[in-house]
Order: sequence, then structure tokens, then C-alpha cells
Amino acid sequence: MRLFWHGHRALLRVSGGRVGLWRPKPDGWGALRLTTTGRRTGRQRQVVVGYFEDDRNLVTMAMNGWGAGEPAWWLNLQDHPDAIAQTRDGTRPVHARRAEGEERARLWARWAEIDDNLDAYAALRPTETAVVVLEPR
Repeated sequence: MRLFWHGHRALLRVSGGRVGLWRPKPDGWGALRLTTTGRRTGRQRQVVVGYFEDDRNLVTMAMNGWGAGEPAWWLNLQDHPDAIAQTRDGTRPVHARRAEGEERARLWARWAEIDDNLDAYAALRPTETAVVVLEPR
């Protein structure tokens, strides 16, 4: 999984962003590049994540290849929630937050429609996977 995302990021970098980002399909997810501020260094960090749209918001999950640890980009967003999301349609400033309660349940159910194995993958993690909402700033 990690090898795929490293290769995907490299493709995006060498193509200047022309290849590697796609819009979500009705029954699938898209790919966006997220630029966060490093929690320790203060430097800009980029990662490619899967997402779907929920009205004006972009929704992703804070998973680390279904490993136990939290992904660095999510830790960065917890300290510095303002970020930049680049989708196939352009770049936009966003503010990140964790979905809670009913909203989390609704967004999780939407992911489960996209990925039939979502609950089985999530069971591999010792903690609950954060559903991250990227709201327009």
C-alpha cells in the first residue's frame, strides 16, 4: 500500500500535477494532494489521499495503510488545521476537522458504500479511524 502511494506521489510530482489526481466517481473515491504544515518543522508537507465530496466539503480518512499509527499528515492537521487541497478541479484553502457522532456515522457509511471491505480493514487498527472533513476556508 505504501509503495503504491509513494509511486503515485512521484508520478504526480514528475507530471507537474497533470497526472495522478482524479475526481470521485458516483461509486468511488477520487485522489487529491493535501499540503499541510509540519507540526514540528513548520515546513510544508504534501501527501496524496483518497476522498469523496460531501456538499462543499472534501472527506478523507486518517489511515496509515491500515497500520496502527496515525498518519503524519493527520497529526500535522491536528496542530495546524488550515491546509491546501489540490483536486483535479484546482486548488482550494481548507480547514480540517474530525467528524464526530452522527456526521461520522453518515460519512463512514458513505465510505462503506465505496469500499465493501472498509469495516474489515478498520478492524486491523487498534484505534478508531478518524474521518477527516476538509471544509472550504
